[in-house]
Amino acid sequence: MRVFIIALSALLIGAPTPAFAYLDPGTGSMIIQGIIGAIAGLMVAGKLYWGKLTAFFSSSKKSDTDDDKNSK
Repeated sequence: MRVFIIALSALLIGAPTPAFAYLDPGTGSMIIQGIIGAIAGLMVAGKLYWGKLTAFFSSSKKSDTDDDKNSK
């Protein structure tokens, strides 16, 4: 009986229903603006974390004594 209820629920949830919706041109431009904004945000985040990422994968690491010599 439980399998029947789950199958019936999945069938009712997945059944197509008419939306009677209208998407005007402003909606399309808002979607494009969101996509461009997401890409720009990812590029800024990449620029901010690029140094940390390259330092993490870099094989040559400075020791503390090298930093002290360079600061004097």
